[in-house]
Amino acid sequence: METLFRPSPLPLLCTSRPISSLNSPFLHNTPSRKVHQRVQSSKFPSFLDLEPVLKPEPIDFDLSWFDPSDRRRFDVIIIGSGPAGLRLAEQVSRYGIKVCCVDPSPLSMWPNNYGVWVDEFESLGLEDCLDKTWPMTCVFIDDHKTKYLDRPYGRVSRKELKIKLLGGCVANSVKFHKAKVWKVEHEEFESSIVCDDGIELKASLIVDASGFASPLIEYDKPRNPGYQIAHGILAQVDDHPFDMDKMVLMDWRDSHLGNEPNLRGSNSKFPTFLYVMPFDSNLIFLEETSLVSRPVLSYMEVKKRMVARLRHLGIKVRSVIEDEKCLIPMGGPLPQIPQRVMAIGGNSGTVHPSTGYMVARTMALAPVLAEAIAECLGSTRMIRGTPLYHKAWNGLWPVERRCTRECYRFGMEFLLKLDLNGMRKFFDAFFGLEPHYWQGYLSSKLSVGELAMLSFSLFGHASNSSKLDIVTKCPAPLVKLMGNLALEAI
Repeated sequence: METLFRPSPLPLLCTSRPISSLNSPFLHNTPSRKVHQRVQSSKFPSFLDLEPVLKPEPIDFDLSWFDPSDRRRFDVIIIGSGPAGLRLAEQVSRYGIKVCCVDPSPLSMWPNNYGVWVDEFESLGLEDCLDKTWPMTCVFIDDHKTKYLDRPYGRVSRKELKIKLLGGCVANSVKFHKAKVWKVEHEEFESSIVCDDGIELKASLIVDASGFASPLIEYDKPRNPGYQIAHGILAQVDDHPFDMDKMVLMDWRDSHLGNEPNLRGSNSKFPTFLYVMPFDSNLIFLEETSLVSRPVLSYMEVKKRMVARLRHLGIKVRSVIEDEKCLIPMGGPLPQIPQRVMAIGGNSGTVHPSTGYMVARTMALAPVLAEAIAECLGSTRMIRGTPLYHKAWNGLWPVERRCTRECYRFGMEFLLKLDLNGMRKFFDAFFGLEPHYWQGYLSSKLSVGELAMLSFSLFGHASNSSKLDIVTKCPAPLVKLMGNLALEAI
């Protein structure tokens, strides 16, 4: 529920999820996109007719740039300056390892917004990078039932997080090079990148943090992800019906489609929900989201449903401050382990296969990967080549973590089989579990044993019709899960 898919000649993906008044510092240096599709309404003009008022501006920060006249060899080269790339650069450089971060626009603002659980960022020492928090979250199961979750939720300040990570990089002597990477070449103990400006840089390890669409990462199994797609707006509105002290994690109500038989029929089969961050009575972030589908749900379909929903809620959009399109591949196989290019972020498999969450998990895993790299390159032994690749990849994906990911991937495969009523019944039972289980599941913190206990508890909490869904729709994904777990254990 938090990223952007943006292909380019060598994709450099910035992953991301809003804001308080037009004079608020939250609104500085945030990007926008033009939307060309239009859906009309006589009572409420469509928000799709409005152009975002904010334009992207780069961050004003004094980086340490690579000088082409200097020695062109580093210990680690990181491709991409999204949250994953900068976090890893900051962490690995703490060990005195020479790092260069290569990106065509290192100071550009990340395009989309990030939502996180407050306790996750607090545990990482990043709570100062949250610019808005809500003490509670809620889930609208349907028009008659709402689940209230006693877990604070926060909106990440993209600017503050990026400045904090850049500051750590500069303090640790990380160099930056403004360019696109066109080619990567490997020798036995050294790799090199060739940039579009003709510069060639060498390092013991290349790390690709450029996002989902990168061509540099190899797979030895067919890629068959599910897709989360969403359309979001940060908007000035006349009024809205949501409580200021509650973030709406999911709104599965479909009464807004009562007079839209075509949309209602498709929503029943391939449901979407509304994700809401209310900032005040006139400022709100709204995002219509397909949790997961395969193939990906039509983006136009998502926008039409959002127009109908806002019209039904009586939300009249006065201005769109920023808008965003999210497309997040979820699940699918892990990259080939090991391989000569390391990965972190969207192309490394760290996206939660059942939810789309990634940023907090990436912030937590980057120090783990940095430690594994430092054990090779930070030592006097200088372990390089194949042993380095094994150490790095298995540091990010030890067997236990691979197995838990297979369990989350099983969850995604089950969700793919649910219609709207199935989704409602599932989340009614899921958020009725002990907080340890649903919180741990959403934060990717449960062990395989705990995930098994969650499954038994979930079945016990489920309604009879939901149990029937589990019994009839789980066998095929379960067989696949058991096979994959067996392969990981070999």
